[in-house]
Amino acid sequence: MRIGTIIIQIVFIHLFLFLAIGLKQLFAIPLPASIIGLLLLFLALVCNIVKLEWVEQGANWLMAELLLFFIPSAVGIVNYNEIASWQGVQIVIIIGISTFLVMSLTAFIADWIAKKKGVHVK
Repeated sequence: MRIGTIIIQIVFIHLFLFLAIGLKQLFAIPLPASIIGLLLLFLALVCNIVKLEWVEQGANWLMAELLLFFIPSAVGIVNYNEIASWQGVQIVIIIGISTFLVMSLTAFIADWIAKKKGVHVK
């Protein structure tokens, strides 16, 4: 029954994507439909319209298999010779720096929130 639950929850998550696609076409929102759908799902969770139990197992499965969704992109990059050239080195450096900045900022904010709540972090 667990696989069935996961499939139903993934379909439920996709309903927010389909709703976002409709809203994007209707109102010409300058954001990708996937981002709009995530925002709608987030708002539904925050406002208790959707309970976490309704999407948790499906979302966890999608997160666990996330790497599989990037494999076609990674294979496609091999077709471009400039990625291996100096431009490719620049791209790798930029990705490394931006990843470091995102991780550092996330750690700083998590630490700040933990201190604000009085939680001791090792």
